[in-house]
Amino acid sequence: METTIKVNGAAKSNTSDKIAIAAHPLAEDPTDIASNIKYHAHYSPHFSPVKFEPEQAYYAAAESVRDRLIQQWNETYLHYHKVDPKQTYYLSMEFLQGRALTNAIGNLDIQAAYSSALNKLGHELEEITEQEKDMALGNGGLGRLASCFLDSMATLNLPAWGYGLRYRYGLFKQRISKAGQEELAEDWLEKFSPWEVVRHDVVFPVRFFGHVEVLPTGSRKWVGGEVLQALAYDVPIPGYKTKNTNSLRLWEAKASAQDFNLFQFNDGQYLSAAELHARAAQICAVLYPGDATEEGKLLRLKQQFFLCSASLQDIISRFKERKDGTGVRDWSEFPTKVAVQLNDTHPTLAIPELMRLLMDEEGLGWDEAWDVTSKTIAYTNHTVLPEALEKWSQAVMSKLLPRHMEIIEEIDKRFIAMIKSTSPDLESKLSDIRILDHNPNKPVVRMANLCVVSGHTVNGVAQLHSDILKAELFADYVSIWPTKFQNKTNGITPRRWLKFCSPELSVIITKWLKTDKWVTNLDLLVGLREFADNPELQAEWDSAKMANKQRLVQYIGRVTGETIDPNSLFDIQVKRIHEYKRQLLNILGAVYRYKKLKEMNPEERKTTTPRTIMIGGKAFATYTNAKRIVKLVNDVGAVVNTDPEVNEYLKVVFVPNYNVSVAEVLIPGSELSQHISTAGMEASGTSNMKFALNGCLIIGTLDGANVEIREEIGEDNFFLFGATADQVPKLRKDRENGLFKPDPRFEEAKQFIRSKAFGNYDYEPLLDSLEGNSGYGRGDYFLVGHDFPTYIDTQAKVDEAYKDRKRWIKMSILSTAGSGKFSSDRTISQYAKEIWNIEEDRNSSSRVQGNQDDGGPAFNFDEYHEAPNKNEMQEDGSNSIKANMLICIDREKEYRLLKEPAAASCGRRGSSEV
Repeated sequence: METTIKVNGAAKSNTSDKIAIAAHPLAEDPTDIASNIKYHAHYSPHFSPVKFEPEQAYYAAAESVRDRLIQQWNETYLHYHKVDPKQTYYLSMEFLQGRALTNAIGNLDIQAAYSSALNKLGHELEEITEQEKDMALGNGGLGRLASCFLDSMATLNLPAWGYGLRYRYGLFKQRISKAGQEELAEDWLEKFSPWEVVRHDVVFPVRFFGHVEVLPTGSRKWVGGEVLQALAYDVPIPGYKTKNTNSLRLWEAKASAQDFNLFQFNDGQYLSAAELHARAAQICAVLYPGDATEEGKLLRLKQQFFLCSASLQDIISRFKERKDGTGVRDWSEFPTKVAVQLNDTHPTLAIPELMRLLMDEEGLGWDEAWDVTSKTIAYTNHTVLPEALEKWSQAVMSKLLPRHMEIIEEIDKRFIAMIKSTSPDLESKLSDIRILDHNPNKPVVRMANLCVVSGHTVNGVAQLHSDILKAELFADYVSIWPTKFQNKTNGITPRRWLKFCSPELSVIITKWLKTDKWVTNLDLLVGLREFADNPELQAEWDSAKMANKQRLVQYIGRVTGETIDPNSLFDIQVKRIHEYKRQLLNILGAVYRYKKLKEMNPEERKTTTPRTIMIGGKAFATYTNAKRIVKLVNDVGAVVNTDPEVNEYLKVVFVPNYNVSVAEVLIPGSELSQHISTAGMEASGTSNMKFALNGCLIIGTLDGANVEIREEIGEDNFFLFGATADQVPKLRKDRENGLFKPDPRFEEAKQFIRSKAFGNYDYEPLLDSLEGNSGYGRGDYFLVGHDFPTYIDTQAKVDEAYKDRKRWIKMSILSTAGSGKFSSDRTISQYAKEIWNIEEDRNSSSRVQGNQDDGGPAFNFDEYHEAPNKNEMQEDGSNSIKANMLICIDREKEYRLLKEPAAASCGRRGSSEV
């Protein structure tokens, strides 16, 4: 193969012709790795054979890495099949994975070998990794958390799976124009993903609509409607320096050939002929499709059910394949082998679907099915925001899922009976805590209530959040099941979020701790405290931070055209754009800073701390005020950055299309990060952990995980401002009663915007939301006005602290040193022990199993209702499908797929943005 290589458009001499073309799937030596990369370029071709430019080199390198992952994949699941451990199945509508190549070679500890191999082929590793597009499978913290959890599950050698949907176009790609944010379809699958393996033998039927038939036995059966096929795609999830490789299983919706009406097509009715195929394509087209219409609501509910049904059929199929000597599996064993975790309320339909599958397909009676379900399902709550606690129209639910609506009604009925029998003091609150809200104007199913009533464990994601859940949101349930509720403070993987994204800082940490074991035992970072005053460490630390800042300067110049000063304070806020996250407070502060700079004379400006404010994040397409905030940030930046009097001392930059790969540049280069949500409204946050881990100081409120971060790194190393969570209700009430007196600086900033200093766009609706005493879209519900003065005062303290470089660097070191608690390894270890009851088992041929008793089963219906007749067993050939197809490697020739009869059962895996 002729290999033409171009770098920056210019031809580069190529020595790759000296590299042999040979399959070396498990190669360690760089030359053999290079041969394997060339092998894939030749024999797994996706491009013209005359090219071997960066894009082609990326795909070939990725497939070379995948060879090794497949080997570990097979070994991992053969081991699981042999040992038959209890396994966790993590259901999430989002997985924000980021780039896989950097993470894979990092976790496999083969960065140096692949860097050398690519050099032999005329390429740089950094250049090749830039060719990869982020998987568009998530939006924000919910999806990034799920991905961190998968990394930790694999690193801890836990038997676990992720389950999600294979979105073709993701949420959207954000483009910034003069009009503000524009939404474009993500193109991550425009060509293909080298990381996913389609499992053509893992297909399950998923039904929608139809009706319920009562059989002569008294059992019920869901029939009719439309039936689509769920096809599995698996993505390997390697652990760090372990042979363990778990899976993220993604479902794609398909219609079969028999659903294509050839007669209609030949009759010219082309759209009608492929109608079901078109509806199938819609299900996995977009993450969080707009739901302003009934069609949009139906599509969202379809997505959620599609994920739940396919995943549970897969889980049950795997369970049934591992039979004892009699050839039968006792369903009472199911909770001892299966743990299902619902990541927020999106997968709530797993509860009635598991009940349906057990009763209607497997023949269990209600009581037995309920006992299995309530011991299997656990629920993670991620929000206290009312609009994010999903409520589905009963009419929509009944139309789309008639059998599930019946089951939900029965759960609700039995819950009410239990309350009346055992907790009569709660009868007056039944209308609030029951599952069905029969409000005649809008009858809905409360999904969070269904989760709490049905699951064995409910957890919050930060101590403050969990305390609010127990004291307020779920207080009545706590009085019924006091042991059901737990806290599991979120965490992040230190691999991606320090070792890989900030290698300069990681090398320094390893040097001073005299070990690299901190990568899997983050608590070791505390050892940096004894060196925090050491001038040598401070100098090295400062140098590493500057290297990351320079990298960020180059990135900002490339994507925005803006030149920023690496010696200025880099102040960054990146997260989903939402009024409660208060990017508006940030930009109002920037407006006030700009106005004050304009009022200074040149000598006064020289005494200030130069600052570059960077804001990034996506506003949901129909969230008008969030999009106005994006527009305002860009309009302010357009004025400030071109003002010759001021732009030496202040720049305001909106970073477009924020995603994981962008975060991997922004976070290491940050020095101050803003986590400024209204207290009591952010469940946890995880970007605050990533910034703190990278030696970035935080200005923030006592909200979410900020509380615990401040405790761990020390109050003196955290810039605190704003109302506390317990003060917020009274402050809102005072506002309604007209008692709020705005700070003059707050009024000054708003008036400056109204003066058209930043263009003629009508920002009145956005500013109106901060004014008035009550009413929809008014009354400053998120307390921007109340917290503004302390925010400005605290920013002044930041300016002064930054001038003292020795003090600032020490604070930065102590921030990293105090971040040990916030590893997702710690979080997942707690989930495994305290909720899932699973444990590491790579070398043992047996493991101790125990029944799940955390919180106990949701409740026992036996004494309140007579169990329905047990259904007759249904034969379903689909459940006998082998859960996986192992990819076997022929090292001498080529790769092929082979079924492995002895290795059956090796299968794989925010709230509504309104």
